[in-house]
Amino acid sequence: MVLPYKIVPCERSEIKNFIETNHYSQSINGVRSSYCFRLMSDKDELIGAALFGTLGMANNWKKFAEKEEDVIELRRLCCIDNTMKNTESFFISRCLRWLKQNTEIKIVVSYADENHNHKGIIYQAANFEFIGTTSPSKMILYNGKLYHDKTIRTKYKGELKPFAKRIKESLDKGESKYVDTKFKYCYVYKIMK
Repeated sequence: MVLPYKIVPCERSEIKNFIETNHYSQSINGVRSSYCFRLMSDKDELIGAALFGTLGMANNWKKFAEKEEDVIELRRLCCIDNTMKNTESFFISRCLRWLKQNTEIKIVVSYADENHNHKGIIYQAANFEFIGTTSPSKMILYNGKLYHDKTIRTKYKGELKPFAKRIKESLDKGESKYVDTKFKYCYVYKIMK
């Protein structure tokens, strides 16, 4: 069954608030974006968003391809709760089709976060290949939210960003802390040309 939804390439600014409201991370801070998409209902309402960008960890692309520009990561994907069955896999597959037709990307990587009880069912439904899990890691608990520890090393023009400074100062004062996190499931989709 074809769902009555439309996928629209867009600017990051058009989906930023939607992702920060509907994605479990509630943030796109520090996420580099290359391609963004809106999922629109048959009433032209925004019901989903996807953000693809360079891999979050430096040089991680070497695990997947010979050239960095051949690999992209699905960094954020979310839909409102009352969408039809299979909406997320439909959305992903249409985004992959667009990437195939409009880019030279060969590999799409995505992670399902066990910390949020995500197993990657939607990636399996979209024909991604499960390739293993990451190692458990540590994150920073700051003001009730978890942040990757690389957050405190985020610089702009050689200086720590103000947000990075605040988190680092909070750690130094003992107001924030490192917490152990579980692994993530890693999935890969190979775009066949």
